[in-house]
Amino acid sequence: MLTATKPYQPQLLPFTDFASITPETNLNDLNLNWKERDLPEHVRTKHVHRLHPYLGKFVPQLVEIFLRKYQPHMVIDPFCGSGTTLVEATALGIDSFGSDISEFNCLLSGVKTTEYELPRLEAEIKNILLRSEGEHQFRLLESSPLYVASDYLRDWFAPEALQELLTYKALIGDYLYADVLKVILSRSARSARLTTHFDLDFPDKPQIEPYHCYKHSRTCQPTHNARQFLVRYSHDTVRRIREFASIRKPSHPQVVCGDSREVNFPDCDLVVTSPPYVGLIDYHKQHRYAYELLSLPQHTEAEIGSASRGNSLKAQKAYLDQIAEVFDNVKRSLTKGAHLVIVVHDRRTLYPEIAKRLGFKTDTEIHRNVDRRTGRRASEFFESVFVWRKL
Repeated sequence: MLTATKPYQPQLLPFTDFASITPETNLNDLNLNWKERDLPEHVRTKHVHRLHPYLGKFVPQLVEIFLRKYQPHMVIDPFCGSGTTLVEATALGIDSFGSDISEFNCLLSGVKTTEYELPRLEAEIKNILLRSEGEHQFRLLESSPLYVASDYLRDWFAPEALQELLTYKALIGDYLYADVLKVILSRSARSARLTTHFDLDFPDKPQIEPYHCYKHSRTCQPTHNARQFLVRYSHDTVRRIREFASIRKPSHPQVVCGDSREVNFPDCDLVVTSPPYVGLIDYHKQHRYAYELLSLPQHTEAEIGSASRGNSLKAQKAYLDQIAEVFDNVKRSLTKGAHLVIVVHDRRTLYPEIAKRLGFKTDTEIHRNVDRRTGRRASEFFESVFVWRKL
């Protein structure tokens, strides 16, 4: 005999059938509180999303939901960061435009969304690996001094690792796909720094002595070489770009480096973005090694909500005004009825004030629990998803 059971309630389960989203989907019916078992890391970091580690990016599946829901002709992201919105738009064949104050962020976003001649890309990545190894061995035999390097690079890298990185860098200009090689170099440098294995996100000072590693539960040595990372990430980059090339659809992604309070945005019918959180992350500092190694200009003073400015009432007021300036600028490019999807940790309830100030109507407000799985940050974390509409 069959016993009565509780009726199946799919809305109580974390939503993972992303391709099923249509314009008729009710967003409030979706459970977006994903755990690791619902949305494993290899799914969240599929293809080019993991070309380079990046703190503060949002889940690409979240972006996919809103792109499928609103089906825009053009989507923009005024805080494009590592390019999540642009990548997801490109996968669906939607034109996209992203801007960011960070030169490194724009480099990374551009590399992820560029369409490549794959045989040539793979040949260039293999060739520079071979040439950099030969050049490095020559310099060792000749006892050649290190290339010119900043004090920061000399402090944070062992001499052997720094020599390997600078040898690779010196050859990048010989190749068509130089920007891809810059990302490989930066990712390798991140792993080759003199820091503990468990604190790659926020190292305070160089680690030059053996240490107890919380990640590996043993005594570990600081990294003294970079070659193994250059090799590993070269292969991984080719694999990820090939994977993305197999699914991307014809579209026109564009990345512009600039202050989004002043950028001239194209006409669009959707914004999907995750603005910086007030007083949480210094985005230039996060990738300081890349700025130093690639000699990129830094625009730290124009960074909104940086951790260095804190989260005092004065800092919150400045943040609110600056974010409002960005969305006021974006508003000029929005078609009537266009939607803005804003994913943010708004624990100080600043965003309803911005919507009111700029005359946006709030269609939906979703609060989701973020399962923090990276590094040693295990605390519970919540974020809000605001869906505004231009009247």
